[in-house]
Formats: sequence, C-alpha cells, structure tokens
Amino acid sequence: MNFKEATDGLFDRISHEELADALSVSVASIRQARLPTSAKAYREPPREWQDAVIRLVEKRLAHYNRLIKRLKGNAIS
Repeated sequence: MNFKEATDGLFDRISHEELADALSVSVASIRQARLPTSAKAYREPPREWQDAVIRLVEKRLAHYNRLIKRLKGNAIS
C-alpha cells in the first residue's frame, strides 16, 4: 500500500447522502435536522436515526480496521 492509497482510506467519510439512504429520507431532511433548533427550517430528526448512525459508524470502524491491518502488513520492521 502506498501513501496515496493509505491516505485515501483515511480521508474516506460518510456523506449526507449515505445517511439519507440508510434512513430512507431525503438529503434535505438530514440537513434540516442538523440545523439549530431555533432555525426556521429546522425539522425533527428521522425516526430510528440512532440505529442508522450506529450501523454507519460500525461500517466505518470496519473500514478503518481493514486499513490498519493493511498498513501493519506493509510495515517495515
């Protein structure tokens, strides 16, 4: 694994679109739920949002664990 591959994996992130898909809502709904509650456009977060966030975090953790294993496998002792 080279530097670019390793840092591409490091900089990989979860998008608004990915969360919206996991919750079966629109991206606009995600953005509105992230606004301050005092904002006129604020909307309540989608139901079951905690479970969806946990699933996405677990997926991301697995991604980073694979990256760690690959990097350690390439480490020079």
